[in-house]
Amino acid sequence: MASITSNMSTVDPLNQPEPRLAANVMHFARLLRRAGLPVGPAESIAAQDALTRIDLASKTQARTALRTAMIHRHEHQDVFDQAFALFWRDPSTAEQAAAMALLEAQKEKKTERPPPAARRVAEAFASKKNKPSQPKDEPPVTDMTMTVSEQERLQQMDFEAMGATEIAEAKREIRRLVLPLDLRRTRRLRADQNGPKTDLRRTIRASLRQGGEILTIARNRRITRPPPLVVLCDISGSMARYAQILLHFLHAVTNDRDRVSVFLFGTRLSNVTRQLKARDPEVAFQMVAHAVPDWSGGTRIGEAVASFNHLWAKRVLGQGAVVLLITDGLDRDGAHGLAENMDRLHRSCTRLVWLNPLLRWSGFEPKSQGIRAMLPHVDEFRPVHNLASLRSLIDLLSRPAPMKGRRL
Repeated sequence: MASITSNMSTVDPLNQPEPRLAANVMHFARLLRRAGLPVGPAESIAAQDALTRIDLASKTQARTALRTAMIHRHEHQDVFDQAFALFWRDPSTAEQAAAMALLEAQKEKKTERPPPAARRVAEAFASKKNKPSQPKDEPPVTDMTMTVSEQERLQQMDFEAMGATEIAEAKREIRRLVLPLDLRRTRRLRADQNGPKTDLRRTIRASLRQGGEILTIARNRRITRPPPLVVLCDISGSMARYAQILLHFLHAVTNDRDRVSVFLFGTRLSNVTRQLKARDPEVAFQMVAHAVPDWSGGTRIGEAVASFNHLWAKRVLGQGAVVLLITDGLDRDGAHGLAENMDRLHRSCTRLVWLNPLLRWSGFEPKSQGIRAMLPHVDEFRPVHNLASLRSLIDLLSRPAPMKGRRL
């Protein structure tokens, strides 16, 4: 792809852009769309118009003009910057970069994983090149052999045993999951002509417009809405692999419904509800990584639950809240104060569901002190290690909550 300087330096800023520059802007917009950014024809036209109002010899001004015209959300700027650096690169610096790469290859250097924005742009840039061409006279043929078996195998595969391909497929399946909760009646009323309750105040107020004569009787109905959902997820070393995949489930749930609160804990408690509300999963997880300092460390379940009870319980637990506690129960502090804090959490919510990946073993026994301290204070004790367990959890939460003291 030609450099932005070679494309722009010959154009008079007072005139319309050259056809070659307009075509490059169009291809650049297509690259942004393949990377997941909402760039349409309006943004492409605005970008071409913006380039006529700046000094095209300045790459900084060109980048600023294109970003202002084509990007509307702050979280998309990283992807745009990576795409701009890749698309509008300077051919004269390519040979210098190749020479520097040869020198760096001779040194022992630890490989670093590229940032999420760079991976997305690289995949989008290569998607069109790697797309196989199909004959025009023959319809595309799809091999459906073993499709059902592979799908069933993916549903039963443990998250910890998945490879990169299976994890990508599992993440796509998780985004399709819907988490319905049983509706609960609230104290709020809304106007409904067929409602069961009579609203005398509104009836009399309406009659004043008719000279005091009552022509209709106003009625109300109680509002029903799903209860709040609160998630406490363990991100310690023993739960790191499961937590990374379950974060996709929590991100989908947070963006699918309101009144969802997500907390991560290892050695401390972190509220990541605001970070997970970002629509872009890559942006959301990058914000979570910056907000949580104790990933893959130790576990202090009792201290984390105590912090939640003291700081957040009165704010988020109300109107029949449901709490999901995701942890293996292996407490670093030897279950010190864990039973008392779990009892308080259990009495503060309508339903407390403990999701433990250790239940994937058929011979599981509650031998650790943390598990024995927590188990008497939960309503349901269920596994969470594959897609089938997540679907089972959704079916469970879709049913009415059982009476306190009963465990499924």
